[in-house]
Amino acid sequence: MPVPTSLALCFDAPMQSWGVDSRFVIRDTAAEPTKSGVVGLLAAALGVQRHDDKKVADLANLRMGVRVDREGIVERDYHTTQNVPTTEGTGHRTVVSNRYYLADALFLVVLEGDRALLASLHAAVQRPHWPLSFGRKAFLPARPLVASASSERSELLTAVGLTERALDDVLRQHPWLEIREDIRRHEKRKIKAGEPTVDLRTLTDCKDSESGAEPRRDHPLSFAHRNRRFTTRSVLANRVPLTMELIRPGEPACS
Repeated sequence: MPVPTSLALCFDAPMQSWGVDSRFVIRDTAAEPTKSGVVGLLAAALGVQRHDDKKVADLANLRMGVRVDREGIVERDYHTTQNVPTTEGTGHRTVVSNRYYLADALFLVVLEGDRALLASLHAAVQRPHWPLSFGRKAFLPARPLVASASSERSELLTAVGLTERALDDVLRQHPWLEIREDIRRHEKRKIKAGEPTVDLRTLTDCKDSESGAEPRRDHPLSFAHRNRRFTTRSVLANRVPLTMELIRPGEPACS
């Protein structure tokens, strides 16, 4: 049996936006990264063109799992755009839009599949072809997506990157990505006192026939200009208990 290979990524930013059903002047966000959003980020890292449906399909066919290490707070931006031409072309108008995003969210995103592809992605997210962002160009990562081999303390800051483990094992066993010492200390105290701790939400790709499977229409087929197409995937919601083993020892190198 071949050894499974996974790529673990850290998604940490002051603001993230993962649209699912945005229409016209309402731009929504999911509570966790979408398949289309993650594939778009990886495509940018590799330098994949929007119209290259084959390479988009290769990325989208990787199995994906997300662990919510810190729940985000849904916020709203109120936008106005002036002097927008009317559909009749007879004048101009002001367009008002509401754009939602997640504030202060933190995710462990794990991809499983072809080792060669994952290895190329591991290298690409460290030296991306195009800038990486979390749903909007202005929403930039707050820390590296993967640990750098050149930094002795990088393991304290972010995700492990390429690993010879199954996706579900990584979601259960990867150290908690939280770096705020007050939160870490609080959870450690609760564990030692035998008090209930937080459970980390997970969402993983699964078969349509699996019990509890939920549909998500965010599997990208094409990012081509004016021809963006998506289909439905099935996901399974679960939870991982936060244990002392998941809380990294020592002091984090940044906060």
